[in-house]
Amino acid sequence: MGEMMLLFLVLFPLASAAAVYPLRRRGRDLRESYVRVIPMVVLAGALLLLLYPQASVDLPWVCGLGLRFSAGGLHSLLVLVAAFLWAMTGLNCPAYFFGEEGCNRFYVFWLLTLGALMGVFLAADLFTLFVFFEMMSFTSYVWVVQNETQEALRAGETYLAVAVIGGMALLSGLVLLSDLLGTLELEALYPAAAALPADQRGRLYVAGGLCLAGFGAKAGMFPLHIWLPKAHPVAPAPASALLSGILTKSGVFGILILSRYLFWADIAWERTLLALGVVTMVLGAVLAVSSIDLKRTLACSSMSQIGFILVGVAMQGFLDGENALAAWGTVLHMLNHSVIKLVLFVAAGVVYHGTHSLDLNEIRGWGRGKPWLAVTFFIGAASIAGVPGFSGYVSKTLLHESIVEYIHVLEHAGTSAAPFQVVEWLFLIAGGLTAAYMTKLFVCLFLSPRPSGQRPSVREYMSRGTQVALLLGALILVGLGLTPGKTMEPLAAWAAVTLRADSGHAVHYFTWVNLQGACISLGIGALVYLLVIRGLLSKRENGALRYLDRWPKWLDLEELVYRPVLRGLSFAGAFCARAAASVGDVCILLGEKLLFTKAPGIFVPKRSENFGAYGRKPLRFRVEETFSFDLLAAGIGLVVLLVYILL
Repeated sequence: MGEMMLLFLVLFPLASAAAVYPLRRRGRDLRESYVRVIPMVVLAGALLLLLYPQASVDLPWVCGLGLRFSAGGLHSLLVLVAAFLWAMTGLNCPAYFFGEEGCNRFYVFWLLTLGALMGVFLAADLFTLFVFFEMMSFTSYVWVVQNETQEALRAGETYLAVAVIGGMALLSGLVLLSDLLGTLELEALYPAAAALPADQRGRLYVAGGLCLAGFGAKAGMFPLHIWLPKAHPVAPAPASALLSGILTKSGVFGILILSRYLFWADIAWERTLLALGVVTMVLGAVLAVSSIDLKRTLACSSMSQIGFILVGVAMQGFLDGENALAAWGTVLHMLNHSVIKLVLFVAAGVVYHGTHSLDLNEIRGWGRGKPWLAVTFFIGAASIAGVPGFSGYVSKTLLHESIVEYIHVLEHAGTSAAPFQVVEWLFLIAGGLTAAYMTKLFVCLFLSPRPSGQRPSVREYMSRGTQVALLLGALILVGLGLTPGKTMEPLAAWAAVTLRADSGHAVHYFTWVNLQGACISLGIGALVYLLVIRGLLSKRENGALRYLDRWPKWLDLEELVYRPVLRGLSFAGAFCARAAASVGDVCILLGEKLLFTKAPGIFVPKRSENFGAYGRKPLRFRVEETFSFDLLAAGIGLVVLLVYILL
């Protein structure tokens, strides 16, 4: 039965996508009921899978190398979280897309992405993970470009470029790993890596670095985060909730696999990952403080929270045999962040539907007199800010305590702990910045006066399905936060089995020792809000506070570095190709001069080529620049590579 459930969770959503268009022809209401029911069925399947923690499936005849799935621990927890988020956004989608065209396309790829994500989280080897990881990247691309605006298309271009380049880096790393270790099965990776000769460690680092780039691109890790702040503002709110809440966790899941099964307690790897995590954590928070767009602020917040999680992943390796706190904090913050972003992005969708804007200066005060929205948004904001009594406080406390614990280990060993003391303060400062920008959003939406000309609110500003999604998400955050010892710790201990964490010990979350870190962060947040946000990043206009976007436009990593580099590489490639193509012309000219001196003009090389023309392009050249052609070329390349591997 467990084997059947594994296949059901992967294949059922994929097969369900085929019925969206036929159902729409029979009626919009039928299609909307369908997209509500399918995720609920998948959620029921995810709950049923909990009864079969040892379930596994091996399909050796699929994709040449075979596909393998397994349940239990972190696999099952992430599947359950994903199914819950899809079920909740399924309740919200019909109201969000009411009256809009092009919804069929969104729902088809929405269900395809669900099936692909289930394949990622249930994968028992890295090849299976790669197959569904790439499928997920291409299907979720449609979410970003759903609105088909210029901004959406450009953000989709960035998202697809990062996904394709990251996917090719990941594939290259997996090919190297397969050659080095002779296996890609998760359980066999660690003994194979441990038995690797010392002179092969360099190749292992290269393979691991390529895989880290592929997974990090999806997670939103610096410096591959460029898609995240641009994709969320243009994507529909239900898509943003999933992109931020759970799709980024697919990248984190891959990084966890690399760190636990390939580079466990490898100091060089842990230092690199810790540095990337700290930069991601702080930079995301700074970008969120500077933003004046509601969904962009939440997107940058997601980047920062991924940084918190990566710090936890690195600390697991540093603590080695006593890593329970780091492992629990990592797992629980993945869970918390997923539910928090469900609440916040669904609420942002409600605001957008009511105002048709995301600019804080245009939407300020819109939430006044809307207690249901205000309470649920506050719960999400307080949880992500680490306020005691909410679930985010528990996971952040565990992550903070893992850093403090390692500082004590270093001091006991007589080693300098200064670098980790810096990490601890950056952790607390990033937490303070989180509190500051979430305070800014709450004050803007629910306490500030409305600007003149704002669209008036309607009485029924939120559908019943949206209310249910917000209520359930908020109740989970409060329930977990108030009962950490009875709910969150058992969940963490169960999921951390996949990470082979030690048994750990009970933590007294509401003692002053643990409350102190949260109080320091909240104090920093209050100072940042009063001095920076209210002082430097805003000004008074006509008696109201106007938020200012002071982040330099030129300080965009994509426009400053990545696009110029890609243009330079394209130019270099075109120049080399043109030079190579000219070799034949030169040979012909030389042959004419040397061999046919009596009869010049017999061989006439081409003088005008389409390659060098800058005029109107023929149709066949335009076709070669389309997304469909790129997909076809990528598919052919993958097939050729797989054939090469198999032979």
